Amino acid sequence: MTSATAQQTTNAQTTARRRAATPDGLGLIHPIACERAEGHLLWDVEGNRYYDFCGGIGVLNVGHNHPKVVQAVKDQADKFLHTCFHVAMYDGYISLAEKLNNLVPIDGPCKTALFNSGAEAGENAVKICRMATKRTGVVGFERAFHGRTLLGMTLTGKTKPYSAGMGPFAPEVYRLPVKPFFASHRRHTDAEVERMAKDALDNLFAYHIEPENVACVMIEPVLGEGGFYPAHCVAMKILRETCAQHGILFIADEVQSGFGRCGANFAIERYEIEPDMVAMAKSMGDGLPISAVTARSEIMDSLHVGAIGGTYGGNPLACAAALAVLDVMKDERLPERALKIGEKVMALFFELEKTYDFIGDVRGLGAMCAFEVVLPGTMTPDPDRCGKILAAARDKGLLIMRASGNVVRTLMPLTIPDEDLDDALRILKESVAAVA
Repeated sequence: MTSATAQQTTNAQTTARRRAATPDGLGLIHPIACERAEGHLLWDVEGNRYYDFCGGIGVLNVGHNHPKVVQAVKDQADKFLHTCFHVAMYDGYISLAEKLNNLVPIDGPCKTALFNSGAEAGENAVKICRMATKRTGVVGFERAFHGRTLLGMTLTGKTKPYSAGMGPFAPEVYRLPVKPFFASHRRHTDAEVERMAKDALDNLFAYHIEPENVACVMIEPVLGEGGFYPAHCVAMKILRETCAQHGILFIADEVQSGFGRCGANFAIERYEIEPDMVAMAKSMGDGLPISAVTARSEIMDSLHVGAIGGTYGGNPLACAAALAVLDVMKDERLPERALKIGEKVMALFFELEKTYDFIGDVRGLGAMCAFEVVLPGTMTPDPDRCGKILAAARDKGLLIMRASGNVVRTLMPLTIPDEDLDDALRILKESVAAVA
């Protein structure tokens, strides 16, 4: 008897099986089924080849199936798949922690705990900060995204589709407005940003929670799902100074912006400020589920035994992959490569902005770039035209995705060569022209 999988020959058949077997709540960006992938390329079950500018939603900075990562996973699989680090420790976990302790932009001795996902990293970051400060309040931002767990979706600053109808939510979470801290670098002066950021913080402490009860502030240096807005450097400095003044721990959520994407190991380095803690995941494992929280030793050691952990956290295969990723990042100089990619991408985006009245704000940091699709001559989002751009690009051989409904964003592997980068950007340019 032939299995259903063996009979599968088209993307449409796979889509039909998906709809029958899985809930509608699982979103789908592109109606294709992957057959294989390599580097910056992906092939579907019908044999179509695509440039991949989605990267598993920011997971594949070193590309699909990087040979060094694959070999590291194979070597570990030959030894053992799992012990649980709490039962029998292993070198991979400790070696990875040692490397991350040295990699994060935090002065002094650090310690690291490993988990499985970005949401777990965020949740555990908050737990650790609450224990270290003996405070309960947590401050996040509008438009932020920190995951789909209870605390994660509470911290996420957007209701639909992430938290609508799923309350009640975690208590003691407060939110700062997005505009003062992620203000357009081209539309506001440094003085205006400084005033807006200070006013927002004063308002938070006057009307929502006193600073003495705030354990931590969690911020994405570049908003991910919220629209690829880089934080304004002046606002980041004010936020950091305010946290230091009141004993509030500063968490950099680098789940999407880390591991070379923004032109440095971590995006927070581009702002030349030092966080107290870094939460990371996604491209850390090149597709294997792994995340981490790294902070100064005295913060991490404020926990009692058993306060954090998990059965699968720091799985041996994922640790092997992550160690290989760090080697690839260094050997292939991927943060520097991200800067060069970003220059090419932003040059095209500025060209599109000048050419079409439906291209709104253009922004980016390193290779984390985006442009808004708006109703002509306005700043009103136009998600319908944005969707048409994505579909046109897919038809021409480019997979790219959106953020916040109407924002086209780039998450290509940083290993993409210039020739293919140029060709993919040509496709994107033609796709925008096709919906003009």
